[in-house]
Amino acid sequence: MVENAQTPLATADRLRILLYSGAVIVALHFISPTAGVQVIPVSFLLKNKLHLSANDLATFGLWVSIPGYLAFAFGMVRDFWSPFGRADRGYFILFGALGAATYAGFAFAGATVPLLFVSTILAGICFLFLWAAWNGLGSTIGQRHAMSGQMSALWNFAGTITIVVALALGGVLSQVLEAMGADGALRTLYLLLAAVMASIAALGLWKPKAVFDGLDRKSEGRPDLFADMARLLRHWPVYPAIVIWMLWNFSPGTLTVLQYYLANTLHGTDAQWGDYNALSFAASVPAFVLFGVLSSRYSLSTLLWWGAALGVTQMLPLLFVHSATGVLIAAIPIGLTGGIATAAYMDLLIRACPKGLEGTMMMMAWSLYALAVNVGNWWGTDLYDHHGGFVACVIATTVVYALILPILLLVPKRLIASADGSLA
Repeated sequence: MVENAQTPLATADRLRILLYSGAVIVALHFISPTAGVQVIPVSFLLKNKLHLSANDLATFGLWVSIPGYLAFAFGMVRDFWSPFGRADRGYFILFGALGAATYAGFAFAGATVPLLFVSTILAGICFLFLWAAWNGLGSTIGQRHAMSGQMSALWNFAGTITIVVALALGGVLSQVLEAMGADGALRTLYLLLAAVMASIAALGLWKPKAVFDGLDRKSEGRPDLFADMARLLRHWPVYPAIVIWMLWNFSPGTLTVLQYYLANTLHGTDAQWGDYNALSFAASVPAFVLFGVLSSRYSLSTLLWWGAALGVTQMLPLLFVHSATGVLIAAIPIGLTGGIATAAYMDLLIRACPKGLEGTMMMMAWSLYALAVNVGNWWGTDLYDHHGGFVACVIATTVVYALILPILLLVPKRLIASADGSLA
């Protein structure tokens, strides 16, 4: 793998990098298996046209999500295999094309549960290879040009905006598809997804020099999987970065607990639950922009401490609301405080990546993210049902977030001492 020595970057080149990266981020988030444009239409297709029960639908989602738990494996492949000798561009070309072919082929295969299951798994595998390529490329760029904070801010900003738009568009699209038969609805949706996958393949053919100069080259000699895995295990910065990332996403007071509290205790509607999620996502956007500005002026150390301190308070506003409207108002400070912390923790992940193992490291983080979210959600529901209700869940979440503060002391100071743009 090419050595990612930090190099100075002209402003025009920086803008080209951000433009290309933003295009990749938008395309990938638009078809994300967890929050893409297809999520709502597919769920209603399974529910209303294929007549799955609530439990059947949950079981379907559980099984098709299995590849996500193995995301680290896709990162390992990215770090050790270069399709067509073009590294990450090769992944965009190959798996963008395969993903487009998968969606286009199954668009005409008919709408049945087994075919939806198979197509979702195959398309999800293509997505994970694309996601691994982007994670590796984004992290490499962030390290190479001393712009990890700006990459984190762009990543979260563009990703969040795209998710909000994709979910909103998915709801509208689902309503339109409701008037069609099952086969026609699936065909329309899958051809749209095929077009987005094809656009990712096209991005692989585009080679901005500012982005890829030197990154398509392969190192001399054969990669040694076991030696590199040992190097990853010996790389101390990985451990505090990963633990902080897991604690931040282990949040027993959010997701199912908050949804049930809003609906059952505060008598909120399904639409208000959707509004809460949209508001909290939207409120995090200015925080990501602010982080991007501050990352070139202040050291990551400063931003980490401020982000962690704000993050500890994130869920506390919910202790003082007693209506569904109050929860919607609380979504604003929740999104703002969470945005700074999220961007800082992702910045830390990027800086902690060992050279040449960026894909493995970042995809391992996403595997553990999925584990932390689901285990935290499961534990939260137990607290909610049997051990103190919603208040206990908010307190537990706050305590978990507070545990991040002492772990920050374990992060190597040299890793977080500089601001973006510093080549020290």
